[in-house]
Amino acid sequence: MKPLTEMAQSSQIFRNVPRMDVLDLISKGSVKEAERGASIHLQGERAHSLFIVLEGWVKLYRMSSCGNEAVVGVLSNGDCFGEAAAVPGEVFSTGAEAVAASKLLQIDAQDLWHAIDSDPVLCRAFLGATLSDNRALVHQLGQLKSHTAAQRIADFLLSLCKDEVGECIVVLPYDKVLIAGWLGMKPESLSRAFRRLEPYGVKIRKDRALIQSVERLLAFADEDPSKSWSEKAWKTS
Repeated sequence: MKPLTEMAQSSQIFRNVPRMDVLDLISKGSVKEAERGASIHLQGERAHSLFIVLEGWVKLYRMSSCGNEAVVGVLSNGDCFGEAAAVPGEVFSTGAEAVAASKLLQIDAQDLWHAIDSDPVLCRAFLGATLSDNRALVHQLGQLKSHTAAQRIADFLLSLCKDEVGECIVVLPYDKVLIAGWLGMKPESLSRAFRRLEPYGVKIRKDRALIQSVERLLAFADEDPSKSWSEKAWKTS
């Protein structure tokens, strides 16, 4: 694992903050270990800490009044959550749960308030991170609204590819139930969507996806969904 300071510096919030300012703040934090399934904080709980993921995976979720869960984020190394702790009196808008054995840097809200009050650069960094999170949510919402289930899976697999052309093998980072929740579909719909990608050169083998052509999958992900709907209607008419 990277040194603690390097991991914190590379996070979205601290990326543009002077190194010495980051060192001062993280020196007041503590490393928290969370086993798979452990709750880190609850939706509606007082925002007592900022967290940075050092190892593992963390799920952010919202619970509806009828008990349904909606996954709104899956975070890994270097990602931050709990930014509401920067505002006194705020509460967490989501719950957070470790979906794999994880290590987190936990920074107390009061230490965070003092650092922001005395450091305009850190304050601007928080504003920038908030805008970035909003853009990511808008992008995610756009995909949920405009893309088919198979295209959402394609986007997800492409985000894991290191290569931009040719063949690619990616390891699915967490279980398929969580992938389905993150992409706004039911587990059985996920299985159908995976099969829908087979003609585009994608094969799923346990926790791995074998992609024959990254370019071909990218073209499918960017395709106008109405085109495939029109083709289906024409074939059945």
